[in-house]
Amino acid sequence: MLVGKILVFFFIDLLIMDKSNGYDRIAPIFIKGRGKAVNGIGASSVRGWTQTLNPGSVVLDLGCGTGIPVSKILIEAGMKVYGIDASPSMVAAFQANFPNRIIACEAVEDSTFFNLKFDAIIAWGLIFLISEEVQIKLIGKAAAALKTNGKFLFTSPPAKIFWNDAMTDQVSRSLGAEKYKELIAETGLILVAEFEDEGENHYYASVKA
Repeated sequence: MLVGKILVFFFIDLLIMDKSNGYDRIAPIFIKGRGKAVNGIGASSVRGWTQTLNPGSVVLDLGCGTGIPVSKILIEAGMKVYGIDASPSMVAAFQANFPNRIIACEAVEDSTFFNLKFDAIIAWGLIFLISEEVQIKLIGKAAAALKTNGKFLFTSPPAKIFWNDAMTDQVSRSLGAEKYKELIAETGLILVAEFEDEGENHYYASVKA
């Protein structure tokens, strides 16, 4: 019985320590599929948002994964991209795809990149993977790290719901549109648009006044 209890606590510790929310464990599957989908779901929406940025803008890609398609779209549009991902495997794939770009292997909430200033920040498919406490913290950090007129784009369902992530089976949660709008306003951002892509991903686009 003692051995069984030790194993249980060991696996619980692993889950707590895994700041990638299970994505490093399934990285090989992700990289072979979505991690190579240049024109996958959401790519056209990200391209449209990218067109609102000035060429040469400094952009932070939160939870950047392999860098495809989001960072790739930004780089091809002439942006200077910084990436953050907590999965060592994803970071290695990003570095292979974009060897001259700056990326940190760390949890977004712990990143020192927030000590810098950015023209834009994007969090595609990330916000709902982290806890409510961390979501609130992250939106505040993103707002503080934006330059005046800087833009922040993130995705999360408009309904307040919980579900299991399709790839990792870990719990995901959306705080709901009402809460996200409240957080956007509280952090000094102005919501300029809400929209959905072909995969029904819901976007919140804001600007720092």
